[in-house]
Amino acid sequence: MRVLRAVHGDPLAAAELAAVLSEHQLAGLEPLPAEPTAAAPALLRSHRREIRTLAPDTRRLLLIAAADQHPVDTHAFPRAVAAARLDTGPLDEAEAAGLAHPTSAGVVFRDPWTRIAAYESASAVDRREAHRLLARVLRDEGEAPRRCWHRAAAALGPSRRLAAELRASAQEARAAAEHTLACTLVERAAALTPDPRERPRLLARAAADAWRSGDGDRARRLAAHGDTDGLSGLLALRAGNATEAFDALLGEAARGAEPRERAPGGGARGVGPGERADPAACERTVGGALIESAGGGRGARAAAYGAVTAAPDAAAHLLARATEAAIYTGDLRRCREAAAVADRFGIVPPGTLGGLTAAFEGRYADARDLLEAAAGRCGPGGDPTLLIHSSIAALLLGDHTRAGSAAVRAAASARARGEAATVPQAMEFRAYAEFWTGRPRAAGAATLDALRQAYTTGQDNGACHLQAALAMFAAVTGDEDVCRERAEAARTYALARGLGLPAALALWALAFLDLSTGRYAASASRLRALAGFGPGHGHRAVRHLATPHYVEAAVRTGGDTRVARAAHADYDHWARIVRSPDDLALSARCRALLATGAEAVEHYRTALDLHAGGTRDFERARTELLFGGALRRLRHRTEARDRLHSALEAFEHFGAPQCAAQARAELRALGDTGAPERGAGDLAGRLTAQQLMVARMAAEGATNREIASRLLLSPRTIDHHLRGVFARLGIRSRIELVRLLGER
Repeated sequence: MRVLRAVHGDPLAAAELAAVLSEHQLAGLEPLPAEPTAAAPALLRSHRREIRTLAPDTRRLLLIAAADQHPVDTHAFPRAVAAARLDTGPLDEAEAAGLAHPTSAGVVFRDPWTRIAAYESASAVDRREAHRLLARVLRDEGEAPRRCWHRAAAALGPSRRLAAELRASAQEARAAAEHTLACTLVERAAALTPDPRERPRLLARAAADAWRSGDGDRARRLAAHGDTDGLSGLLALRAGNATEAFDALLGEAARGAEPRERAPGGGARGVGPGERADPAACERTVGGALIESAGGGRGARAAAYGAVTAAPDAAAHLLARATEAAIYTGDLRRCREAAAVADRFGIVPPGTLGGLTAAFEGRYADARDLLEAAAGRCGPGGDPTLLIHSSIAALLLGDHTRAGSAAVRAAASARARGEAATVPQAMEFRAYAEFWTGRPRAAGAATLDALRQAYTTGQDNGACHLQAALAMFAAVTGDEDVCRERAEAARTYALARGLGLPAALALWALAFLDLSTGRYAASASRLRALAGFGPGHGHRAVRHLATPHYVEAAVRTGGDTRVARAAHADYDHWARIVRSPDDLALSARCRALLATGAEAVEHYRTALDLHAGGTRDFERARTELLFGGALRRLRHRTEARDRLHSALEAFEHFGAPQCAAQARAELRALGDTGAPERGAGDLAGRLTAQQLMVARMAAEGATNREIASRLLLSPRTIDHHLRGVFARLGIRSRIELVRLLGER
């Protein structure tokens, strides 16, 4: 996706660029070339020849239009033409040649390559003149940053004054949530500054702006020439090795905090040892302090910002990200190391991360208090990072309604602020909330959208986590092939980069797939392996969340349940302290599975009573399924039938065919023949969620390769899905599929 964006959506140029990329560039470990136009030399040569055949007046108009549109769209072409008293008639020649056509707002080029050729075909003198003309007409309110860009583009050489103006204009662009414009302005300031010591600082600032705009490749390219370990650590956290990211982030946090410890008494020194920074203020820095901390090198930072009083927020942000990296790997030792740095310098990390660290260490009461505080910070203000942390905290506390609301607000706030890199992170947690509350199809669609955005913005580690989440959704909705493909992709990537969280989630997805299809021994084996995996391969939080499934698998295998009982004891401890109705219900279900006879029945009743106060409707249905099976074995046939019918109805509503099949099997064992599969006219009941999506795309005319590209799957998997669709619907061709779907 990033390759396609780099070549302006041209598939032929994308293929040429991909052919010349290094292995690390293809893997997302290094940025794409700064000038991807080199990937299409023949295309550009052809376009330049076409431009040069035009009359001089036509070429001049196209040059002004091109300068007006890239790299900054300034919307000044009509005013520039009017100010220069130019006749737009010569544009008819360009339209006749199929290169561009005029509109009331400006010029629309045939494609981005034509625009590039129109600009590059002109001489340097003509380009500068075009930029000066555009700068003269940009005088309206709010146009200062764009006017400054054109003035800088027309500069003959270094200029301290212009560099200062560009920095001020970039700040104005940031305030207007135009981070791409801010990046362009600061990058130009770096090119024009006569001070070589200032250039790395400006490039680091531009890299931070590029990251917030969602252009990860540009951010990495700029960061490679900038002067900040903190930004490099963040980039590694999003698309590199999480352990290396932790080292870079924690090291920079410690270095940034050191000046405060040595500051003279009575002076501005920020937060020192033994003091405490405000947790809410620290959390607010997660979205913004990176840009402040990325502004200068270790020696120049204080001079660049006037004083070290900004350091507490920057250090808090870096420490928070370092803790996030440690939790991503599942390495408790590194969590403690980050906590030691926080304690030494009096910096409080975000409550969500502190709560997770406390939970990892078994301090459940502390974890509850920290998570409650973080989940409560979703009131007025709309800071997207605060809202994401609130969503995560609410999910961990079992409050899925509040989690979903905070995630939706976070995504909306990030879009409004122009923070494209933050949007997929927010959408990820919205998907989790929808999934746990029994909407796996909606969750899958939202997560697939987030996956595309994560890849587009260069967040491959986040994309790996989303792949693992999609594997879990596929396990629930019965798409076995998709589950295995996504889980394998997630685990392969995660294990190579020490990402214990997505690796563990992918394994849990495979374990649940086994559990829902009756392969209990295989499920128990996977979940036992998950418990034994160390940092970078497993994750304690996922192991904890999977406990109810492990207890079920262990009991159904009929073997030794001592490990399951120990796991349940820890899970029950957490549930009682957190007091989440859903967690308490699942703990009661585990207790029922580990008991027998009348005792088990009472525990199941307790579980269902607790489910009534929760939001995890899918797990409630699974509890009814297990309870119905237990009642059948105890010969309580009437109640068993009622429970199983309720579970079956819920599973069909959720689109979980394998769980529905288990409910039907239990009903058949009761002699109930009134539970057939959903009617032939109900496609949603006959196809899995993925099959239905593939069928609709195929009916719209998409090829297997096009469908694979949209769903981020392999063409082989799409072919398998279509064959399954044809078999289930009793058809033999796409024509019949179009006709069948057209009747619905």
